[in-house]
Amino acid sequence: MTHVRLSNPKLIIVCGLPGAGKTRHAKSVAEEMGAIRFCADEWMDALGIYHYDESMRHKIEALQWKTAEELLRLGQTVIIEWGTWARSEREALRRRAQEMGASVELHYLTAPLEVLFERIEQRGRECPPISWERLQEWSKKFQAPNAKEMALYDRGISI
Repeated sequence: MTHVRLSNPKLIIVCGLPGAGKTRHAKSVAEEMGAIRFCADEWMDALGIYHYDESMRHKIEALQWKTAEELLRLGQTVIIEWGTWARSEREALRRRAQEMGASVELHYLTAPLEVLFERIEQRGRECPPISWERLQEWSKKFQAPNAKEMALYDRGISI
């Protein structure tokens, strides 16, 4: 079966630590562009899955990516809002989308740890709550995109 392309496919990868504003940003971009947004946390919430269940998170992200690939093949704009902390994660998404003929953008959202922690506490959505120590630990694991990485994308922005 052949598919009719509606427009030029585009993948937007939104990355950052918890509290950086990824969801707010992704929702705004999705509305503005008519894009389809994939957020593993929202699916986990809807299914009643514990946020720290990494096995289930990986399965949900794999399912979301399979669907995203089909949408890209159809010429849609897709937003991946997984945090994508590792360069290797972002690289795999970028390469696959480019192989499919899609343009790829990286939107990196950041703020000082104190601000991230304040936002996390205000939203109060995680159970158990994210501690200051855990956020500090995660910030050491997060591989922030540098200028060299940003240059690999059709468009890279830091917010």
